[in-house]
Amino acid sequence: MQKILTVLFVTLAACNRAAVPPEQDDADSKSGSVVAPTQDSEWKAIEAIEAEAKTIAKASGCASADVCRAAPVGSRACGGPRYYIPYCSVTTDSAALSNKLEEVAKAEQAYNRKYNLASTCEMRLPPPLESAGGSCVAK
Repeated sequence: MQKILTVLFVTLAACNRAAVPPEQDDADSKSGSVVAPTQDSEWKAIEAIEAEAKTIAKASGCASADVCRAAPVGSRACGGPRYYIPYCSVTTDSAALSNKLEEVAKAEQAYNRKYNLASTCEMRLPPPLESAGGSCVAK
């Protein structure tokens, strides 16, 4: 009889254990809290990547508009960039900027899909650029 009670107790104890969700890391499981990303926190993460891209884009250092460029930033839900950032091709690492902006676009595309977002569908073209005071700016 005692053997049956022991087996029953072990079985009930095993059923009573709380499973640790797979998204919890060791730090969270020690504190017992689960920190799930929110729509706001995910957007802030995209903005942080975008801020990194803006530090790569150097507008200064261009004496003429022919070396100014405009790079697309983000990915609206309906397609196309949210805006264009002007930069000087002479002073900017164009490849690094392109890679970082691609990272922004991919993150925003995933964000738009995840939250089923919609946007306007007008076509946004790069702005005309000029060099003002040695910096590339949109007209």
